[in-house]
Formats: sequence, structure tokens, C-alpha cells
Amino acid sequence: MFVLDSHCDTPSQLVRLRNLALDNDHAQLDFPKMRKGGVDGAFFALYTSNSLSVGQGREKVEEMLRAVDACLQANRSTAALALSPDEALANQKAGLLTVFLGLENGQPIGDELAMLDQYYARGIRYVTLTHGNHNQICDSCTPKEARWNGVSPFGEEVIGRMNELGLLVDVSHTSAATTAAALDISSKPIIASHSSCQALCAHPRNLSDALIRRIADKGGVVQIAFYPEFLELSFSKLIRGSGLYDWASDIEDAFIADPADKEKRAAWYAAMDRLQTLERPVWTRIVDHIEHAIRVGGIECVGIGSDFDGICVAPEGMEDCSCMGKIFDELSRRGWSASDQEKIAGGNFLRCWRDNL
Repeated sequence: MFVLDSHCDTPSQLVRLRNLALDNDHAQLDFPKMRKGGVDGAFFALYTSNSLSVGQGREKVEEMLRAVDACLQANRSTAALALSPDEALANQKAGLLTVFLGLENGQPIGDELAMLDQYYARGIRYVTLTHGNHNQICDSCTPKEARWNGVSPFGEEVIGRMNELGLLVDVSHTSAATTAAALDISSKPIIASHSSCQALCAHPRNLSDALIRRIADKGGVVQIAFYPEFLELSFSKLIRGSGLYDWASDIEDAFIADPADKEKRAAWYAAMDRLQTLERPVWTRIVDHIEHAIRVGGIECVGIGSDFDGICVAPEGMEDCSCMGKIFDELSRRGWSASDQEKIAGGNFLRCWRDNL
């Protein structure tokens, strides 16, 4: 089977000077860890904050694209970019790991639909419509007050052009109204690249059963995220209530601003270690969310979107992608067949992608 992780924020780590050829300390993804965990391919998400201007966002995307390109050039015997499901399967056959590209937050598109064509030409194959705030395309799940009550008029044009190009529409981070509108507007199946189930964890980042069912009915996929806040609401209350989240974020921001500073790097690693002392959800909770999505939408609607390298702490026992094989061991223990596991591992996502072409 092809094991595909549909969302990792690794480009942000590449610009923080991570060498993916090495088995890095305090890293959630690198090539040795992918090999150990049996991960055949991962979408590298080019994340930009809503706090950036359109121009700043575009500069950030270019910086990350250069970093990914340099990484792949330096590791040509290990990994290669794939622009289609068939290229990914060819890489696997050749013994290569696969890197895919996604744009996390459509804000750098600005008001120019032609930017979608440019990003597609650069290898990007999905666009997460927004992130932590509303943008020119749609509403985010984060603010309490809506801006567009779903998708903006321009956002409708964006989704239409994405359908024409074969760019997957990603509704992770969007509001429920945005997700519902995207389902109405899109002529192709849509994805949630890294979202979990609201019925098991009532976090606004997660999807309701009604939306999971609608995504499934349209042929889309819900890729279960690993961040403990999206797995157990009790952890969300714990980390936010303790003040550790804001404390760690401040340390990380200092490290991001100066990644060559060894003291700032050490401080960030120490913060990550402290976060791991919290009582976190056990990794089997990921499988609980997978099974719930299957019960709601069927075996063909679910996959894996860890959010590795974009999360400050991971579930207990799933600290990085080298642990990924445990998910399939647990699925076997719970009675899921090899055929079912193949769909969950990546088959469902690749099928949805083909349906967008």
C-alpha cells in the first residue's frame, strides 16, 4: 500500500535549517523517520499566516519553494517531487520517497486568479482556503464573528478555477459555513487535509458528522489530524489553561526569527520537552477518530493528515512519523482488513485526487 500523509509543515522547518537527510533531534519528520515509519509520501504544506500582507505571503511561499527544491536536489537518490498520483506510485516503485506540495492559506493569491495557475505550475496540488483568520476567499473557523458567512464572491471564482486546474480544495481551518458552501460550489470532491471529528472532540477545527457525511457523499476525504487539541478537548483546556501554549509560542517565534542562533534553538527544544510532560492523548485516539469517520462517511472517506512539523507537541506514542506503522498495527488488531487499511493509508486520497483531474 502507499502510505500518504496529506499535511506536514516541513517547509517551515527547512527554512529553520533542518537537514532532512539526517535523523534530526526534536524533529517530527525527516527522510530517515519516513523510512522507519513506512511513510511513502507526504504533502509539504507551504504555510503563510493571515497576519502577513499578500506580498509578504508570496515572498514566504517563494522562500519555502526554494528550500524544498534545494532539499530535493540534495537528496535525489532518496526523494522526489510528484505532481500526480501516478508519479507518486512510480516513485514508490523506484524506491524513492515522495514529496507533494500544498499551499496552506489562499491569502497569497490576493485578488489574482492567475496566481492559482502560477502555483499549479510550480507543483502545488491543493490549496487550504484560509488559516487562522478570515481572508479574501472565505471565513476561518477561528474568529467568533463571520465576515462572509462562508465563501466570498471572489472565493467562488477561486474554487471554480481550482476545479478547472485540478487543484484540490482543502477546507481544513475553514468555518462550518465555509465548508458547506465549498461543497455546494465545487464541481469536484473536496478534502480536509488535516481535520478530526467534532463528535469525539468538540473543537472548532474539527468536522461535524453532517459535514463528514457531505464530504464523503461528494467523494471527498477527511484526513485525520494528530494534534492533541483536536483529539481530546481535555488536552485543549489543559494546554490553554496552563499558559504553556503562549509561553512556547513566544519561544518558537524567537527561534523562527533567528534559526541560526543555537541558544534560541536549544530554548525551543527545551519548550518542546516541557510540553511533552503534559498528560497527552494516547496515540490510539487517532484510530478512534479514523473509525468514527468511517462509521459516519464510510471506508472510502478517511485518511491521515498528521500536521507534523506544524504542531508543538504530538500524542503520546506518536511523537514523529517514525511511529506511523503503529496505526496500521492497531487497525489490524481492531479487525480492519488489508484492503481497508490500504484505502485509509493513502488509497482514498489518491482516488479523490484522480477524481479532480
